[in-house]
Amino acid sequence: MNYKETLSYLFESLPMYQRVGAAAYKADLENTIAIMDVLNNPYRNFKSIHVAGTNGKGSVSHMMASILQEAGYKVGLYTSPHLIDFRERIRINGIAISEKAVCKFVKQYKSDFERIKPSFFEMTVGMAFDYFANEKVDIAIIEVGMGGRLDSTNVITPLLSIITNIGLDHTQFLGNTISKIASEKAGIIKQNIPVIIGESNPESNPVFDSKAKELDAPIIYAEKMVKIEDIDPSSIFDKKIVAHIHSKTLHINSPLAGNYQLKNIASVLCSIERLNTNRDLIIPEKSIQNGIENVIKNTEFKGRWQKLQNIPLIICDTGHNAHGLSITIPKLMQIPCSKLHIVLGTVNDKNINEILALFPQNAEYYFCKANIPRALDSDELRKIASKYNLIGKSFLSVKEAVKVAINSANPKDLIFIGGSNFVVADALPLFPELVTF
Repeated sequence: MNYKETLSYLFESLPMYQRVGAAAYKADLENTIAIMDVLNNPYRNFKSIHVAGTNGKGSVSHMMASILQEAGYKVGLYTSPHLIDFRERIRINGIAISEKAVCKFVKQYKSDFERIKPSFFEMTVGMAFDYFANEKVDIAIIEVGMGGRLDSTNVITPLLSIITNIGLDHTQFLGNTISKIASEKAGIIKQNIPVIIGESNPESNPVFDSKAKELDAPIIYAEKMVKIEDIDPSSIFDKKIVAHIHSKTLHINSPLAGNYQLKNIASVLCSIERLNTNRDLIIPEKSIQNGIENVIKNTEFKGRWQKLQNIPLIICDTGHNAHGLSITIPKLMQIPCSKLHIVLGTVNDKNINEILALFPQNAEYYFCKANIPRALDSDELRKIASKYNLIGKSFLSVKEAVKVAINSANPKDLIFIGGSNFVVADALPLFPELVTF
């Protein structure tokens, strides 16, 4: 099979959570362990850092990878979901796995997949770990897919575990309280392995403290170790920050400008400090500064508070739950404009009411449906949104909604595209100069 045929086989043969939802979720590690046995447990052949959390784990993973790359290491990066091309999930020093390598892996292990019957995510984890081992990476940054305890990535024993924050998301799988979700995320904490907690919370802290004590895992709260000063809070995009870590002061220019990134940067700096302290890795200050400043170039990171066009100004963001959007929406409202246009879509298994309550009423809405089975019908979204006085038209696709929004907007207007990873994924190809795949 060529690459296109291989992807079709994977998408059609293996249940994929991002596309079909609950039907693809596996609440145990049995399949992952079986895949790792077939692959001869490749994760044992490279060092790793494990990143979990409700929001921010993608940003933290990319920044960690970029910093270690700047420090001269050969760095694997496994993230999900992808936006444009499947190969985005598996990178080494920013370069995506080749089409040839994807095809070779599937061909070699196709019969094993058909025997084990893994989910799409379980197979992808196997492919990533096999690729990183074969390519002899120095270290791999591994982002959790969902939760932690039962996530397919949770077979590794990392140098460091990072939990960015806890919010109410995927409650049908992880529990409907902060403490229950924290228990699932705490599943990545390992015996004697340090864990960094990115965001303190009175409901989740006792869960993390208890688990860390049980496993003799040193636990560090990033906000206690790192103090961040935002030099220009009004800046829409590039952030200039000063970070204080113990007796050190770092001046950092960050291209990741959403307000939520300040806490993510604190998590990253705290993690790097711990790695340096333990002498697990050697990361100079200049590599930290360059790694954050060059994260987009080094890792092809996209979709997080990203400017797509200047006139009219178009911004997209993959925030898709109340915890994330409660930070993104106020930032959006600070931007001066003649009129705000919002291209909005979501999936059918989120708490839609909780999300819609956060959006402003003084905007023109373009409700759309992303090109996945799990997407919520745009007419249904429009009807629910009307209860919150969010008024607009519905469209059959993201592409159509974006094009109408652009045609309707004046030069001094602002267009925001978001509500789901998949809305952003469908929108990005409309701006080809920003897409490398």
